[in-house]
Amino acid sequence: MTKRYWNTTLEEMMEAGVHFSHGTRKWNPRMAPYIFAKRKGIHIINLTRTAHFLSEACDLVFDAASSGKQFLIVGTKNKAADSIARAAIRAWCHYVNKKWLGGMLMNWYTTEKRLHKFRDLRTEQKTGRLNCLSKRDAATLKRQLSRLETYLGSIKYMTGLPDIVIIVDQREEYTALRECITLGIPTICLIDTNCEPDLTDILTPANDDAI
Repeated sequence: MTKRYWNTTLEEMMEAGVHFSHGTRKWNPRMAPYIFAKRKGIHIINLTRTAHFLSEACDLVFDAASSGKQFLIVGTKNKAADSIARAAIRAWCHYVNKKWLGGMLMNWYTTEKRLHKFRDLRTEQKTGRLNCLSKRDAATLKRQLSRLETYLGSIKYMTGLPDIVIIVDQREEYTALRECITLGIPTICLIDTNCEPDLTDILTPANDDAI
């Protein structure tokens, strides 16, 4: 029994294409319990099970958010990037939707130093102090600021390791997933039929290519 009712219907999931998966040749046998059938060479995901696991994930997120836990949402595929940003900003979450920098969590000390540098450069830009430098030095720092904005701008307010990481497309974000596993950070993963269900704490079987 889930503690609450989350208003996501099977019809909505079907309209979004959540049930369509990869071809039957590209699958992980451990995903068999989450597959409903085969149709024209592709696997169809069992949306009844998806709804169950989605409710579990929602319960966990609701309780964690109520306790002030810090979330990080990761999804860097082009198809997912804009949706990730919109959802994270709406929920006041940190997110990574451009590129996962290897060691972002594992080498948190280094990431934290980069974040401090990023914040300092933003302050210097806002106060106009960059304009007091030579054109060459100012251009160098502005390029550095632009790069930091691209890759760290979405986690600029993160003050420590996240309490929970939500991953869209387990295979695409495998490096991020491994860092979470090593650090013992709980993960919620959207997993398609070619993924490994045992690598995540809370799974949601779904088409990871559907918008």
